[in-house]
Formats: sequence, structure tokens, C-alpha cells
Amino acid sequence: MRDALPELEKRGVAVIGISPDSEKDQKKFDDRHSLGFPLLCDTEHQIAESYSVWEEKKMYGKTFMGIVRSSFLIDEGGKIAAAWYKISPSDTVPELIKAL
Repeated sequence: MRDALPELEKRGVAVIGISPDSEKDQKKFDDRHSLGFPLLCDTEHQIAESYSVWEEKKMYGKTFMGIVRSSFLIDEGGKIAAAWYKISPSDTVPELIKAL
């Protein structure tokens, strides 16, 4: 996403990330990866639950709640114009550009 920011900005797209991590953890992540867009905290999972991306997951025989990596295109009126669930980071920008 970071590398595509200039192209997305030309198309009028603002990028915002949201995660259940604390501000401190998000800052560490941003410092490491130089995202170039804001990250919002959703430590109580309210946004994740409202977008149906806080789900039960299984890994190594353990069950836990977690985020389903997803991307949303929200139009100027605040409505979801497109949604991609379980999308890989490498597919996010091409799918977004196709939807514009």
C-alpha cells in the first residue's frame, strides 16, 4: 500500500489503517515499515466487529479471536463501495485500482 500512495492520492483515495493493536505497538510497526498513512486503534474491536472482520481463528490447534485481513473502499457518502475479505497485501492495491 505504501508504495502505491502517490497513485492512490492522484485518484483521490485516502488510505487509513485500523488494527486492534495499541498506539505504542502501531508506532513501532509504522517506524519499522514507514507506512505513510495513519493507523487507528481499535483495541476494543468495535470497528472490527461492525465490519464483520473480528472472527474466530485457528492456528496450531488453538482457537482464538482475531482480525480477518480486509480492505474496504468507502465512497464520499460514507458507504462501502467495495469490500475484500481475506485479501493478501499484494492483492490489495490491484483490486482497489480495478474498483475505482
